Amino acid sequence: MVRLDRLINVLGGYGVRVAGHLGGRDAELHSVAMHDPATDSPSVGDALLTVGVPEPAHAVELGIAARSRVVLLRTGEPGTEDALALAKEHEICLLLVDPRVSWSQIASVVYGLVLEGRETEAGRGPSDLFTLADSIAIAVGAPVTIEDQLSRVMAYSSVQRDADPARLDTILGRRVPGPVRALFERRGVFTHLAASDEPLFVADAPDHGMRGRTVAAVRAGRELLGSVWIASETPLDAGRTRALADGAHTVALHLLRSRVSADLERQVEGELVIQLLEGTPDAAAVIGKLGLPPRKHRVIALQAHTSERNAAVLLAFERATTGFGWSRPGRTTLFGNTVYTLLPCDDDPAPAFGWISELARGLPGHVSLAVGIGAPADPGELPAGRKEADESLALHTTRTGTTPVCYDESWDEILLQRLRTAATVGRIPSRGPIAELARYDETHSARLLTTLHAWLEAQGDLATAAGRLGVHPNTVRYRLKKMTEIADLRLDDPRKRLAMLITLAIGDHTVSPQ
Repeated sequence: MVRLDRLINVLGGYGVRVAGHLGGRDAELHSVAMHDPATDSPSVGDALLTVGVPEPAHAVELGIAARSRVVLLRTGEPGTEDALALAKEHEICLLLVDPRVSWSQIASVVYGLVLEGRETEAGRGPSDLFTLADSIAIAVGAPVTIEDQLSRVMAYSSVQRDADPARLDTILGRRVPGPVRALFERRGVFTHLAASDEPLFVADAPDHGMRGRTVAAVRAGRELLGSVWIASETPLDAGRTRALADGAHTVALHLLRSRVSADLERQVEGELVIQLLEGTPDAAAVIGKLGLPPRKHRVIALQAHTSERNAAVLLAFERATTGFGWSRPGRTTLFGNTVYTLLPCDDDPAPAFGWISELARGLPGHVSLAVGIGAPADPGELPAGRKEADESLALHTTRTGTTPVCYDESWDEILLQRLRTAATVGRIPSRGPIAELARYDETHSARLLTTLHAWLEAQGDLATAAGRLGVHPNTVRYRLKKMTEIADLRLDDPRKRLAMLITLAIGDHTVSPQ
């Protein structure tokens, strides 16, 4: 939204001059329309760009049909008396654009001011979708909700008089309830939205707490961006139908500009996050640029999987970066096939688990997630936090289920995995007590290594080791004696015992009853 006075002041710097009717300079402009000579139906918008119209009087007539507050005409001639009189009669401000200024330049400025007249605290793009919903509600005389292609609520009009239960649940839950969405699916509403720009009346459904409503697709070219819903007991008349269709067109322009702005912010945000994850001497300054608090953060590493390659991780990345920067708790980047998020989080990992749950709820049901959560880290320690998150994520390859792996709870498994990795650097010893016992077990079908592993984990307690193995303590004692005859164990040496326990652990030896 922008006031007419500000629009006039800004356009004055582009060689635009006022030809007539300066009353109502405090008028608020919420929408933009562009004259299309190829269509008979007039566009509706507070600001009208009369592209291809040479006569001032014709431009004002189009502005009257479009219910505009300001009309822009590109001409080198002054406005005619009849055009100025007509503009004054209908309280339309006529602005004349210098022919040396292209329509593309003027359109860019007008769309930017009207649709992005109010910016977010982060300086990013449009935040006036709610005001646009109010404008559509005034034009059609009914409450409005604007939803994305997944039936999530993006904005709604401030007046929701006589809202039915289904509508209230949609607004409070920020998405269309499952049973209502299933009803729309059965009635072919989403099929219609995918194929047609014509508004569709949806009859009431008392069993679902829903009265009648009309919906129009929000589309950019062939891409469906979302929909605009109007509360209506009966089908809309021609005038309100046109107002809804034009409102949906304006919403599409708004969302496209928002997408461009979002893509730019994602790029900048992603580059800053990568700096922190890879290490930078200016970590505290980068944290400030991202708008994050100067405290400990956790690195969350996330991978998403579905039948279509790369689609799931892109969905997860878009979901993680949806919303204006200042309204999101973390900052995110996409690196390869992994989404990394920095989340302000101290010793309690609950906020990280909550963030992951919220992200998962916003994804389609067929998408599965694998998530690793690093330990709390100061800004300068975030590279270590990333490594911990990656290592936690890697544990999913040895686990069943999709429960997020947190470093705080899984550090022991991660340490053993590090030892396994380190062990692969050199050759595994072909001699020594473990190798000799392994050869004996293979030759004699014995269980000496299993017994040694149990005894070491029990810290030399025969009863505990025997309980784990399911044998009598004397059996453990006999096997230990047999081991000393086969190999030089030196069980009285703490360093030898630790080395053997590590070797057995990273070799993935398991204790089975025998």
